[in-house]
Amino acid sequence: MSSRIVSCVQCGQRNRVPAAATGKPVCGKCRAAVPWIVDADESSFGEVAEGSSTPVVVDLWAPWCGPCRMVGPALEQVAGELAGTVKLVKVNIDDAPGLQRRFDVRAVPTLMIVKDGRVIARQAGASSPAALRSWVERTLEEAQAG
Repeated sequence: MSSRIVSCVQCGQRNRVPAAATGKPVCGKCRAAVPWIVDADESSFGEVAEGSSTPVVVDLWAPWCGPCRMVGPALEQVAGELAGTVKLVKVNIDDAPGLQRRFDVRAVPTLMIVKDGRVIARQAGASSPAALRSWVERTLEEAQAG
């Protein structure tokens, strides 16, 4: 598992965030929540996504997919706006055919929300940052209420 460098939305400090950890990442400089954006593959998906205590937005994407190149930055924007609330896990399905089969991915991008180790929502296709944020927030509210 690898870590990723993300910038703090408050102060701009670059921070290394681990793929899997307890708690939520905070900026080393200002202590604000930082976007938790990581990559996962077949060997790390269980620990990184399903084992997370933070709700996870999973982006199942492919490098040859045009809509994936559009939704990737939109998801990273949403992860920044919802820092401390969600974790974004990106999975390149070309490198993870077992996950593609397991989750019956027939179109990319396919997005899922995983909470407490189980998929609670999924959708396929690209959306705007506002639509993605609305989907994530609505799904998490419904999960909290239910």
